Amino acid sequence: MLRIENLHATVADKPILKGLSLAINAGEIHAIMGPNGAGKSTLSYVLGGRPGYEVIEGSATFEGQDLLDMEPHERAAAGLFLGFQYPVEIPGVSNVQFLREALNAQRKARGQDPLSGGEFLKVAREKAGLLKMDMDMLKRPVNVGFSGGEKKRNEMVQMGILDPKLAILDETDSGLDIDALRTVGDGINAIMRRPDKAVLLITHYQRLLDYVQPDFVHVLAGGRIVKSGGPELALELEREGYAEIAA
Repeated sequence: MLRIENLHATVADKPILKGLSLAINAGEIHAIMGPNGAGKSTLSYVLGGRPGYEVIEGSATFEGQDLLDMEPHERAAAGLFLGFQYPVEIPGVSNVQFLREALNAQRKARGQDPLSGGEFLKVAREKAGLLKMDMDMLKRPVNVGFSGGEKKRNEMVQMGILDPKLAILDETDSGLDIDALRTVGDGINAIMRRPDKAVLLITHYQRLLDYVQPDFVHVLAGGRIVKSGGPELALELEREGYAEIAA
């Protein structure tokens, strides 16, 4: 589904990714862990198409398409979802309005008919229920006045409504207490753990992986993946840290 080969990327002319390669197949959940400054968020932004992140070498394909040659909205329409470490607030725009417009824009790009207001609300209620979010919150401006945990749950509701093929989740566990972590983990499993979908989880800690069991764990250090393994690798990192592996 996603294939990255020898990816090099810079931010403000500073090299961040330095030859990163990774392949993710449909039905798989991959976790990327690593120390601060390793390039984890840069990887997510490059794949999402955020301006200011320049690829100078290498390739990234999504279901055979050149991902790096696509605009951000084209990547979203193709089925890619990027969850942010710090979801932004959008005053004056309700969640319901924002999500219906986003979903129908993607449906139009795929040649599908738009959902009516009633059809959309049915989908929104279902996905909000998975994340234990009250529908009243979806009527509020996007993330305005939300706690850190509420912002993350709201973003997972967005993911459920948009129903992507590949979700790239950048430190979704940051700022979550134990109950919220479990709710978000259960939501990720309910929405994305399917044979035709895949997830790339970017995290510092093992704790989210207690709820979202990965098939593969990778250590990113110095702009490239330096070690890969199964779920046991995350436990090793939790015990011993990154110092020896990242050296």
